[in-house]
Amino acid sequence: MPQRPTGPAPETFYDRAYDLIRQIPRGKVMTYGHVALTLGAPSAARAVGYALSVLPPGTADVPWWRVINARGEISLKNRGAAADLQRQLLEREGVVFDVAGKTDLWTYRWWPE
Repeated sequence: MPQRPTGPAPETFYDRAYDLIRQIPRGKVMTYGHVALTLGAPSAARAVGYALSVLPPGTADVPWWRVINARGEISLKNRGAAADLQRQLLEREGVVFDVAGKTDLWTYRWWPE
């Protein structure tokens, strides 16, 4: 019978996404697609969104609010308290939104090295 591998579990896409999102500096944002592209999975933007929607215990240090959609908007728009919280958290960090609820990605997007 084959032996079970020992050691830490292999890192998942979600783990890699959380690690990258932890690096986004205060006052900067990334889009879901940009996170996916940076992780080498350019068509996995929805998976990034899902990963953030199911943050497990022990990931309170993942600044989920710093990930927005490619239009520079909060994807939770019109979804009540969660959307309001995301915008408030970003505005506290200095991210500015226009009257249409968009932010300038040229100004606020973070590009990892």
